[in-house]
Amino acid sequence: MSSRKGRNEAARVVREQMARERRRKRTLWISVAAVAVLVVAGLIGWSVFRGQQADEYTAPPGANDTGTGVVLGSGPVTIDLYEDYLCPACKQFQQVSGDTINQLVDEGKARVVFHPVAYLDRFSTTEYSTRSSAASGCAAEGGKFREFSDALFERQPPEGGAGLSDDQLIDIGAGVGLDRDDFGSCVRDGKYEAWTEHVTSEASRAGITGTPTVQVNGKPVADRSPDGIRAAVEAAG
Repeated sequence: MSSRKGRNEAARVVREQMARERRRKRTLWISVAAVAVLVVAGLIGWSVFRGQQADEYTAPPGANDTGTGVVLGSGPVTIDLYEDYLCPACKQFQQVSGDTINQLVDEGKARVVFHPVAYLDRFSTTEYSTRSSAASGCAAEGGKFREFSDALFERQPPEGGAGLSDDQLIDIGAGVGLDRDDFGSCVRDGKYEAWTEHVTSEASRAGITGTPTVQVNGKPVADRSPDGIRAAVEAAG
């Protein structure tokens, strides 16, 4: 009898241990599931927050309907031009083909949507790509976007440094005819930095991976020479 009682007691202890283990595992899985729900909710919340941030921008006068670029001209063919003011290849492109694009606009053959992206902030100690793009929005506000953009490429700083200071950007703006006080306040306040973020993120979403990128009526232009661009516009027209 004593032996049977001992075996029953041992079995009871084992059952209780197993029950405790099941409760422990159940509690653990509930905790893991709760943490997972919180993580997913947090990610969704962050995504919504970032999305709201991306939507909270002020586009400068002259921007297209989607706010992704500044429109110059009203010709029947659309040239989309993606450039970064710190990009050496963009400066070279402007030196070689910039006049041709301006001529196509002035001749009424094309409208240009200039997308001033900020891809190269990592190559500046002061996020010059963002600052210069935002400053171009201020120039658009003052009606001198094209003149200011041309001057920025002429004065392009080297990669890896601080870039042009706000004071220097303001000097350039004043030099192309912008009101120093109004333009200066716009630049110092970073009024169009959120717009620059919007332009850049939408360009990335559209698959633009490098600058300069030229598209004519939505089609990439491989030959970015003056003759190549003019031929693409004429073919599209």
